[in-house]
Amino acid sequence: MSNWADGEKPCAAWVKVIGVPMDEIIELSKMRHSTAHVLAAAVLDLFPGTKIDIGPATEVGFYYDFETTRPITSKDLSYIEKKMAQIVAANIPFERREVSREEAREIFERQGQGYKLGRLADIPAGEIISIYAIGSFVDLCRGPHVAATGQIGAFKLLSIAGAYYRGSEANRQLQRIYGTVFQTQRELDEYLKSIEEAKRRDHRKLGRELKLFTIDEEVGSGLILWLPRGATIRMELQRFITEELLKQGYEQVMTPHIARLGLFRTSGHFPYYKESQFEPMLDRENLPLGMTIGEARTALDHGEMDGFLLKPMSCPAHICIYKSSPKSYRDLPCRLAEFASVYRWEQSGELNGMTRVRGFTQDDAHIFCTEDQLEEEILRCISLVEKIFGTLGMANYRVRIGLHDPASDKYIGAPEGWEKSENALRLAVKKLGVPCREEIGEAAFYGPKIDFVVRDVIGRDWQLGTVQVDYNLPERFDLTYIGKDNLPHRPVMIHRAPFGSMERFTGILIEHFAGDFPLWLAPEQVRVLPVSDPLIPYAEEVRHALHEKKVRVTVDVHSDKLGAKIRRAETEKIPYVLIIGEKEAENRTVSIRSRLCTPEKDVMTVAECVQILANEISQRTLRMAKTH
Repeated sequence: MSNWADGEKPCAAWVKVIGVPMDEIIELSKMRHSTAHVLAAAVLDLFPGTKIDIGPATEVGFYYDFETTRPITSKDLSYIEKKMAQIVAANIPFERREVSREEAREIFERQGQGYKLGRLADIPAGEIISIYAIGSFVDLCRGPHVAATGQIGAFKLLSIAGAYYRGSEANRQLQRIYGTVFQTQRELDEYLKSIEEAKRRDHRKLGRELKLFTIDEEVGSGLILWLPRGATIRMELQRFITEELLKQGYEQVMTPHIARLGLFRTSGHFPYYKESQFEPMLDRENLPLGMTIGEARTALDHGEMDGFLLKPMSCPAHICIYKSSPKSYRDLPCRLAEFASVYRWEQSGELNGMTRVRGFTQDDAHIFCTEDQLEEEILRCISLVEKIFGTLGMANYRVRIGLHDPASDKYIGAPEGWEKSENALRLAVKKLGVPCREEIGEAAFYGPKIDFVVRDVIGRDWQLGTVQVDYNLPERFDLTYIGKDNLPHRPVMIHRAPFGSMERFTGILIEHFAGDFPLWLAPEQVRVLPVSDPLIPYAEEVRHALHEKKVRVTVDVHSDKLGAKIRRAETEKIPYVLIIGEKEAENRTVSIRSRLCTPEKDVMTVAECVQILANEISQRTLRMAKTH
């Protein structure tokens, strides 16, 4: 690959995205990588003086980063594609050559490619250095590539974006051109169609149109303002999972938004995830006499004094709740749950609506149990995730077990604890009987985890619920319980979050349902449409009858014609509309229309209508909009 550090093995995520065997994935990634080189060759030919950086294959295509003498625009993409097509048609061989470091430096100095010299410096001493050429275009790369450009299939350039050199905002911003390529035109067309469908479902677009959430720069980037309709969805999700938690014996707790920095030093969240957290806050009341603010911040950073930290995780606070009173084996398992607001620092370029934010709420819970109880508690956590997915129609999912890498220094704890916790997760997943793959290096720093990867209705994969087993934090915080032998023992800790983040989960649901939520989840469930103003009093009677059964219902009192009222309800994706005409008012009935289903009867009494809708809501019936 053009970025030497990117490695030549395809990302494991490609298997889940494309759903084809690994040998086909390798061939496809090789072709995508080769197409990135063709893109760079075309840009250098069309825009003399361009500097090139990296061009790897990705999960869904490829990209290449450029510094050009004048900005490339979207209008230029068609010209670049035509040049790429000429290179492909010429069937030019990809020629690989191993070179010395001095020879590579001479090549890229002669070409004026300073970014390549920087990448060359990244290659460790003694490692083989290779270059690939197609015609006059030469790139620093270890491959692999297809044999010749004629083996490249159907390709398309998709977009242009800014990308900081080496991903740092302190560096120059380059232009990144994204593209994709498939073996056949049919596969490419299907992919492009899926992109258009994804745009239609984009939660940022729908969130704005349906007035679900907003982001205001006066509040801050990556901080979600839940509008009333969006807050209703969140409250329904929280009510749903709270009912299930109570059935499983969880107790609700609440913890502060900040805590002492020392707490997170003990847990390991600071400094292990230091770069992903907001800056610590000084404890101004306890500054040493004569110490400046700058000196205090340095001391804080080096662990020489304590301060406060915006909470990145709730587990240390839940541990303190566990420790607040003595525990015996009779008190276990102890299940603590919280809708906890936490904060992570994300670079501005990584923020994305509700799905990548700086402040979010987790449906967080921690279970403290004995080793003998561990398997049953893991299975309970899994059953909760299954219940959520089933209720929301997310039946197509698989499991990923994230294991630790013994060669890495980012993990804490003894090997025997890791072995026991990883085996416990393997056993639980085996009993679950769903497709599973293990990934080394994907564990949390304190323990292995099960991640649930859900495929939505248009074939995209999302990592949602997670269950983690932890022998290490109980050790770090010296947690104990008194066993049957009247001696202290160490509990095992389970971290679990079926939704993960309420913000991210809601954003995914918006796209999964394309804004057409099932009735129980819809912000506005029913709208009553009186045909004329004299019918408004009866419409209000209907509204009151539904409201008494806790149905979210409004009356459209605008003076528009009925057709306009129906179109407005359709645009706002209201699941049910009840039409009130003179005949309905006279007979004390309603005419019912639905986006979600074809009602058994077009006209029914108010009592019948109320009962049907109330039952559908209470049972959390899943109906997908007919427009799907």
